Amino acid sequence: MYKKEVPVLRYIIINADDFGRHAEINRAVEQGLVHGCLRSATVMPGGAAFAGAIDIARRHEALGLGVHFTLVDGNPILPPSEIPSLVAEDGRFLPDHTALLRRYLKGGVNLEEVRRELAAQLRKVEATGVPISHVDSHQHMHTLPGIIDIVLDLAVSARIRAVRAPRTPLFAGAFGGLGQLVGRLGLTLAQLAAVKAHRRGLAVTEHFAGIVAGEAISEAELLKLIAHLPQGTTEVMMHPGTCNEVLQEDSGWQHDFEEELRAITSPRVMAALREEEIESVNFRHLKGAAAQRGN
Repeated sequence: MYKKEVPVLRYIIINADDFGRHAEINRAVEQGLVHGCLRSATVMPGGAAFAGAIDIARRHEALGLGVHFTLVDGNPILPPSEIPSLVAEDGRFLPDHTALLRRYLKGGVNLEEVRRELAAQLRKVEATGVPISHVDSHQHMHTLPGIIDIVLDLAVSARIRAVRAPRTPLFAGAFGGLGQLVGRLGLTLAQLAAVKAHRRGLAVTEHFAGIVAGEAISEAELLKLIAHLPQGTTEVMMHPGTCNEVLQEDSGWQHDFEEELRAITSPRVMAALREEEIESVNFRHLKGAAAQRGN
């Protein structure tokens, strides 16, 4: 008597972060969806190209749209005078995670202001009428103690069923000082966030991948990941774009946006997914899986 072989079920979520930040990012998301393996993106509510991102999401039902909660390197939704602990003198959010963390660790971040601002961001996306598949955040600020509880509260209230758990050493690279400390603590914060999400009934992927030190995920890197993809669902965080020159100047980040767009639209990548019998999905897939488990 032969034992029935259990099929290996493997899914991949290619998620484009910073959707709505710039028109060149929006173009990459649409190209990745139509011509590649992209099926998920998270929109920045305060992004200059927010309206264009929503238009794309409305045109393509296959795209799972999440909220890219933003507390650094962007524009708030609320007037700066209502959230003084979150903004710099120019009224924008602090420039990066290190600046916010310094203020946070000194007790200078008012969590009630965080709650009001993130609630305003969520309301802006909800008002579009496009279904929200999941939530995450710019530079993973949602994993910080206190902030993760706010994000989960908002998600539960809005009946959003999934949240990113970036289980990888966050902020890897030569940031120095506080950035290196956070790099060592990042994995623990992500794991704690996943535990809290499960307790609140939210789904998370079993695995997470994405180069977070400014390097792009190339075609070769994505092919390697696909060849060794573990059982379950893996989210791959990416930042595709259609014009490096424009986006690098706009973001102040020397990232190869075009390389990531080439990777997600690569015929070799698409063929590898078929050969490995890996399905490219979005976070709505996790909602279905959670329902099947009775969550």
